[in-house]
Amino acid sequence: MRILHVMASRANGGAETYSADMIESLYGAGLDQVAVIPRASIHHDRLAAAGVRLAGDVLDARLGIFRRRKLAALIRTFRPDLVHCWMRRAASLVPRLGVPVIGWFGGFYEPRHFASCTHFVGVTPGIVEHMVAQGAPRPRAHYVPTFPTIEAGAAADRAGLATPADATVLLTLSRLHEKKGLGTFLDALAELPQCIAWLAGDGPLQADLEAQARRLGIADRVRFLGWRTDRGALLRAADICVLPSRWEPFGTVMLEAWAAGTPLVAAASQGPAALIEDAGNGLIVPVDDSRALAAAIRRLLADPALKARLIERGRADYEKGYTREAVTQRMIALYRRIMAEHATAGAVATEGRS
Repeated sequence: MRILHVMASRANGGAETYSADMIESLYGAGLDQVAVIPRASIHHDRLAAAGVRLAGDVLDARLGIFRRRKLAALIRTFRPDLVHCWMRRAASLVPRLGVPVIGWFGGFYEPRHFASCTHFVGVTPGIVEHMVAQGAPRPRAHYVPTFPTIEAGAAADRAGLATPADATVLLTLSRLHEKKGLGTFLDALAELPQCIAWLAGDGPLQADLEAQARRLGIADRVRFLGWRTDRGALLRAADICVLPSRWEPFGTVMLEAWAAGTPLVAAASQGPAALIEDAGNGLIVPVDDSRALAAAIRRLLADPALKARLIERGRADYEKGYTREAVTQRMIALYRRIMAEHATAGAVATEGRS
């Protein structure tokens, strides 16, 4: 099985991180792979260190036409059995081929932008239904969830993050972007004087969020941690993980919290609304409702039995279907199925011409 991965984004978002995590995991499972990924990506060097063969030079050219030519040359040389395009930008570079091409949907993208793809993978059943409604053939639209990557080790040192040991810490893990609902989170924090917020991530909204914290008089209780690679350590050190997104097609943060044993409070955007059972594996509140968010956090802090139940159920749901091993094997099984169907179709076509 020879797989060519194309991930052309330089962003530091969850989709980019997950694509690199899956590529590394597939490599660990023994697949013969080449990954096209920007040299400027923060994931390039770690994939190289893990032993993954990389072809970052394909994306060095500034113009798309030259990137496409380099990619076509790589395809002729490597001769993959299947090409996996991670998101829209990658799909725009891949020519129409005589091999299966997967387009990966981490959100509600438009299938028309994946014209070179023969198959489509969505990270939630809802995204799969969206793809089908937008014209993707149902037999070629597949559901494979994501998995979380939580490093082993101790909890983060609170003192190193200017946080008292006895403080109540609320943690968010996301890009600092409008769709992540972090302004709502800060409004809720203003109603929770006993809490300190850790915002782990970077993005275009940082200056606005800093200004909002000053206006609300809570700047001394907000820590902007920047982009972090120790998400597991942060989760283990936090009291509650908060996912306030107003737009979240899936939300791997939920799985990370479940895996780390950190209780979760989330806004009812697309992914959380589908996965979270309120008061079962998490607490769910309306989108953009800071009072409801603050009330849910207070409820959780006041009820140790509820906290224990959320942790127990979240861990059980994670173990049931979202571990790295389970999701990686699911992706490999899908590769095999698609390749087998392609081989059968080719054999039928050859027989028909004879």
